[in-house]
Amino acid sequence: MCIGVPLQVQSVDGDGDFALCADGDVQERLDLRLVGPQPVGTWVLSFQGAARRVLDAEQAAQIRAALQALHAALIGDAASIDVLFADLVDREPQLPPHLVIPNPKLH
Repeated sequence: MCIGVPLQVQSVDGDGDFALCADGDVQERLDLRLVGPQPVGTWVLSFQGAARRVLDAEQAAQIRAALQALHAALIGDAASIDVLFADLVDREPQLPPHLVIPNPKLH
């Protein structure tokens, strides 16, 4: 399984093509050329040594929570999963707009 990890820019090399990024104890030098130079504090989605996408703080928090939930599931800590997916608990699943049939009686 391939999973991107959110990391926050800590420092940028002189030309802006590379940055030292971190989240907690995880620290990595990332290639920023796919997303362009980013200021310190920016969250990026990292995958295989490169920043693939710029994230806002909420997106980074949601991805980080999902990764923590995955870890909780792997170690059998089911109690933590609902807390980590709080945005999904107590709501009905929704189809993406392109899958919704406008008037089912016509089909």
